[in-house]
Amino acid sequence: MRASDRAYRVLLDEIQTGALAPGTVLGEVEQSTRLGVSRTPLREALGRLGADGLVAQQSARVTVVTDIDADDIRELFELRRALEETTARLAAARQRDRTPATADVFSGFAAEFAAVDPVADADAYYGVIARFDAALDAAVANDYLTAALRTVRTHLVRVRRLARDNPDRLSASVAEHRLIAAAIAAGDTDLAAHATHVHLHNALTSILDSLEAAS
Repeated sequence: MRASDRAYRVLLDEIQTGALAPGTVLGEVEQSTRLGVSRTPLREALGRLGADGLVAQQSARVTVVTDIDADDIRELFELRRALEETTARLAAARQRDRTPATADVFSGFAAEFAAVDPVADADAYYGVIARFDAALDAAVANDYLTAALRTVRTHLVRVRRLARDNPDRLSASVAEHRLIAAAIAAGDTDLAAHATHVHLHNALTSILDSLEAAS
């Protein structure tokens, strides 16, 4: 793995998990030493993070981790709603033209969502979601849509942390995902899109409520 790729992955993970909090200054000398890379690959990594919108250049030598506020989250969910409702609808439509084994993939996810306990093990739940997203990408097979979703998901990891401590929301979320997966498996385009719409509405409401409570 190239040094710039390694630095990018470490910094991305630390930003997404909150280890590098919003406003953290990423000094070149400090980060180069900490990550064990020279300044050139570090600058490449910071450039990629800047393109992702996760860091911002305040001056020639000062880079900081960007913040996420309520307006940012609303804008992210506007894009997410358009992309994910389209993806769910297309994935359900694709099932009509493929073998039963393809539908079985999403039936399997419906069963996984029914079995997972997001309150007891949130990481396992988000792991199922990651594989579910990958299956959606494969089912839709649209590189442009997948690329747009990849950007949204990069930011979504940060946003999801705001709702992880809400057991009621986690329990509702897993039920919503189960319905989406079952609708796709059944080839029900309208239900797949509507269930996705409801899930995203509830997720956004919960996250904004969490932000308001914290403030």
